[in-house]
Amino acid sequence: MRKVLRQPLTSTYLRHLWKGKCCPVQQNSQLALCCHQRRSITLSSCSHTDQASSKEVAKSPVTPLLKQLEARIKFTGPLTVHDYMKEVLINPIAGYYSAGEDMFGTQGDYITSPEVSQLFGELVGVWVVNEWYKLGAPKPLQLVELGPGRGTLMQDVLRVLKKLGLSGEDVCIRFIEVSEELSGKQQETLCGSKTSGNDDCQDELFYKHSNTCSGSPIFWHRHLSTIPKAFSVFLAHEFFDVLPIHKMRRTEDGWREVLIDIDEGNGPHHLRYVLSREPTPATKIFIQPDETRTEVEVSPEAAVLCKELATRIEEDGGFALIMDYGHDGKISNTFRGFKSHTLHDPLSEPGTADLTADVDFAYLKEHMQDKLVTYGPVTQSSFLVNMGIELRLASLLKNCKPEERKSLISGFKMLTEPKQMGERFKFLGLFPAVVKEYLIKHPPGGFCRYID
Repeated sequence: MRKVLRQPLTSTYLRHLWKGKCCPVQQNSQLALCCHQRRSITLSSCSHTDQASSKEVAKSPVTPLLKQLEARIKFTGPLTVHDYMKEVLINPIAGYYSAGEDMFGTQGDYITSPEVSQLFGELVGVWVVNEWYKLGAPKPLQLVELGPGRGTLMQDVLRVLKKLGLSGEDVCIRFIEVSEELSGKQQETLCGSKTSGNDDCQDELFYKHSNTCSGSPIFWHRHLSTIPKAFSVFLAHEFFDVLPIHKMRRTEDGWREVLIDIDEGNGPHHLRYVLSREPTPATKIFIQPDETRTEVEVSPEAAVLCKELATRIEEDGGFALIMDYGHDGKISNTFRGFKSHTLHDPLSEPGTADLTADVDFAYLKEHMQDKLVTYGPVTQSSFLVNMGIELRLASLLKNCKPEERKSLISGFKMLTEPKQMGERFKFLGLFPAVVKEYLIKHPPGGFCRYID
């Protein structure tokens, strides 16, 4: 890693960004209520001993994926929540992310912060430039985003970078994306066409490449391990929440794992929750002796990914920003589904709804702190206010059209108010331990001095 450290960009220099007119606003005020519900509502305690009702109940509709899951359960036995979640989300034939439907926006299932307002992505872009500049500004700047959605966040970030003099070959974008459908939407957002570039790429490291509208090369990868080793900035917005989890419950006989079995009774769905009869590998590995909760959710993939991120940042240089909704290891029972902006039973119509679980930030930090300096997590509201969202909003309101004013204000409130997205979402910053002393004097923007 380069050890050329610079003073942070001055507020005067950053304010240059806020000059100019408002770009097209992406916020839809009709989604103000429903968007934050997806990330704040938790399911009530799931019952594993429900007795069949004496009155028959019409079960939820059968889906193509349900038939596959039933066949698998009959052959191998009940599934862990981890395996169920993985199949529902990324099954290549009938999984949620393989359906080809647009899950974002009014016609989709949920809305994310970058889709709410340009304010979010622009401030993340300013944060990236500021921290990159402080660590020596190595070029090209390799931007890696995990789970980039429709590409909206990166689009806003790149607009900021271009305004501050970074574009073309000075920037290289790498997406980690397993969905072919979403990669097409991302290419259309950033490159102007789904068919530009080489869609038939057979390279072992990436499966697609193109050039953005600003002339920067962009590549699509399936795994973090295939990203070239270099100084990198990693962004992960609402990525960790969809990583599969193991769900475990404390009983009188000790810890047991929650499993998913076929419901041949009169339950509302074709599937039901059951408990393992004996401890499972997950209960033996992931439950700590001092655990006080009655239910625990753990994502092994999150732990592995965090360790790999930590190694990459320590050895090659760079930093990361994780943005997601979650907790500090004190909450449980957050596994849920979401469809058409409403809460959806995870066992109903598998493959047609998004499945998610709150991110355990304490668990993530536990797997990185031996190699990295971590900042946060802090609330989204705190981060955005510290980064100057009020200043940026005031600048946009001075130059926007009358019809844009309402959307800008509504978007600002949705991103920052506690009852909406302001406190539900958290930000976690990751930096190499070698710059710890420097960061104590010049802490990263948005976090003040929340350092571990």
